[in-house]
Amino acid sequence: MKSAAIFGGTGLIGSKLISELNMNPTYAQIFSFERNREPNSLGKLEILPLSGEHISFPSTPIDSVFCCIGTTMKKAGTRKAFRAVDYDLVLKIAQAAKTNGINNFVVVSSIGANAKSKNFYLKVKGEMEQSLSNIGFERLVIVRPSLLLGKRNETRFSEGLGKILFRIFSFLFVGSLAKYKGIEAHDVAKAMIFAAQNSSEKIIVLESNNLQDIADEYTNR
Repeated sequence: MKSAAIFGGTGLIGSKLISELNMNPTYAQIFSFERNREPNSLGKLEILPLSGEHISFPSTPIDSVFCCIGTTMKKAGTRKAFRAVDYDLVLKIAQAAKTNGINNFVVVSSIGANAKSKNFYLKVKGEMEQSLSNIGFERLVIVRPSLLLGKRNETRFSEGLGKILFRIFSFLFVGSLAKYKGIEAHDVAKAMIFAAQNSSEKIIVLESNNLQDIADEYTNR
């Protein structure tokens, strides 16, 4: 029986991840680190406090860490604040995991992530990926979903418009454009769980089309 720790469990992907892990008999315990909920236990899910100052893992051995932490430039307000979440906090979580002997790390990045990008968002995501690659996990899974489909707790106008346009023009996303095709958040979650259990490579990067294929395999097991 396995246990998992989740960061960003209240977000679109993170909430789907918790649901999938709850239904997965392989996982006996799920620890969700959250800022806005009081610590409590709900079945095999345990809510733990998340502090940016210190990441404290439970004494229970953790098999995999799923990091879905992320914000937007609009919500962050400044580049410094954005980087503090999407780079600094993610790295702090990863380093704490490694220090605690956890060697299986799965992180949500972004399509187009590139440390050399002129786009600040994609540059930070790329730098985050590079830094995680240097920590030395036995298995590092980087997922780069394209447009996320699914209902959020918040409204994002540009994302909502993108979803409408995607559903109209989805038939165009084939061949080299396949990785830009939108993907349901619950399929990203399924692919993350499957990759955490089955990836044989030390570092694996999964684009949206890869995630979709893996999710389909996970569903049809």
